[in-house]
Amino acid sequence: MNEINASPLTQENRPASHRASSEHEDSAPIPEAPLEVLEATASTRPPDGQESYEQATALKNVGLFRQAAEHFEKAAQDPAYALKGFAQMGLSLTKSGRQEDAVAAFRRALQVPSTSSKEQVQILYLLGRTLESLGRIPEALEAYRWLRREAPQYRDVATRIESFSTGRMHRDNHQGEGDSPWAKQALQMWQGLLGKEK
Repeated sequence: MNEINASPLTQENRPASHRASSEHEDSAPIPEAPLEVLEATASTRPPDGQESYEQATALKNVGLFRQAAEHFEKAAQDPAYALKGFAQMGLSLTKSGRQEDAVAAFRRALQVPSTSSKEQVQILYLLGRTLESLGRIPEALEAYRWLRREAPQYRDVATRIESFSTGRMHRDNHQGEGDSPWAKQALQMWQGLLGKEK
């Protein structure tokens, strides 16, 4: 019996008051440690833009545009993928019929500090076309005029500015996009607006 009492105190044979405090001391840091490590890693680790961008591209390629847009937005949180992420997000949103959200994505792409002049021109064109499809002609004109200052000969910008500025839309667009559904939708919306003004 004395041997039992003389044995070292284990967790099981300690008094309850000592067990509670020692459990807290001994075991509390262990379960929390992995969580703390994960939280620290999550806060210090930059977002993996490449992985998100690759996932988004795969989704876009199989026609899952809504899901692709979500992954492009995640990719855009990585500064190295901000421009491409927001631009591709805008394209995916356009394909999924969410033009208003696409406009916001293209505008976010234009705000990325590292955007080159060439990239700005491309995004401005996409922004202008999206605004056109929404019937927001004054905003589309603003985007096209800004684009024209950067690249006067870019695609059909001069023709579009002239068309909207003079209040008519050219039916015959030989610039390579006249047969696209986007161009047809913009033409129909513009003709509808002209019809309402008469």
